[in-house]
Amino acid sequence: MIGLLLVASVCALCFGTPYVPPHRLIGAVLEGDATLAGIVVTELRVPRLLLALIAGACLGAAGLVLQEALRNPLAVPEMLGVSSGAALGVAAPLVLSLSLPATVQPVLALGGAALGGGLTLLAAGLGRSPSAVLLTGAAVAAALQAALLVLMVMADQLDLQLIYRYLLGSLSARTWDDVAGLWPWLLVVLPALVLCAPVLSVMRLGDEDAEALGVRVQRARLAALAIAVVLIAPVTAVCGPVAWVGFLAPHLARWFNPGAGAVRWLPWSAAWGAVVVTVADVPARLALAPVETPAGAWTALLGVPAGVALMRSGRGGRSGGRGSAGPEQGPARRDEPGTLDASAHRARTNGMEDAR
Repeated sequence: MIGLLLVASVCALCFGTPYVPPHRLIGAVLEGDATLAGIVVTELRVPRLLLALIAGACLGAAGLVLQEALRNPLAVPEMLGVSSGAALGVAAPLVLSLSLPATVQPVLALGGAALGGGLTLLAAGLGRSPSAVLLTGAAVAAALQAALLVLMVMADQLDLQLIYRYLLGSLSARTWDDVAGLWPWLLVVLPALVLCAPVLSVMRLGDEDAEALGVRVQRARLAALAIAVVLIAPVTAVCGPVAWVGFLAPHLARWFNPGAGAVRWLPWSAAWGAVVVTVADVPARLALAPVETPAGAWTALLGVPAGVALMRSGRGGRSGGRGSAGPEQGPARRDEPGTLDASAHRARTNGMEDAR
């Protein structure tokens, strides 16, 4: 993973117009505004790379939080109304010709994401059933997508092009201001992630076992959704809805660490999310140069086949605990009192260790 990230980062900094050889990168950064190469690297490529790393890490962590809270490998922001709500919150003022500062966009995205996630939980009965939350979220996401289509019909030609490109997810023309806009949100949500991870490990055991260990499952599920909203909303405000990162990164984390729990999977999922977005942004810049393609299109192209392959292998989509809504296994068998299958036993062991 580290090697892949380094190669993708060097490619992101070197390739383009003008081409900067790898051995000239440090010199270009030190030169700053003195040369064209320095301006391009320090003002365009470095902030774009940092934004890809931060956005990918946020989406990867959010995807794992949702999947573990709902015990379903298909629980991704795109299917719970969170990403669609955030996009709607950003696109609506543009269509309505409201002159708002750029600093307000993350707040609008946060409101839209909270609206989408809140509607999902309310319609599903405040998260009593993971399966109900997932199915209801798909319906809410479809409704919000329909609202976005209505806005696009109302928009003029210029706004329509902006909205269309925004909805595909792009890192083009991002600056240091965009990077700086994400840091406050990360500082807010990072302590919550640290506190949330052990609880997610316990929730893998199933609602009944988690309740027996002292976890208030409904409150924990609401808190997990709130954390995911805070992670996704600012990224969506800056980059647009970058699809499938929240699906692929958790599966990669589980694939390479199959015996771990949420405490260990969370940083790995964030790291893999950063890798996925950084790798996808390289062909987004270079495939049809000088025309740039949206990074969200490439994350989907990379994420769908890779995610399907991981799930078919049985390791990336494994979920423990009884009552799991995952498609790859039915309810965990209890052949006799006190006997769990191997997957649930591993989940119980990891969960109890993390709970301590």
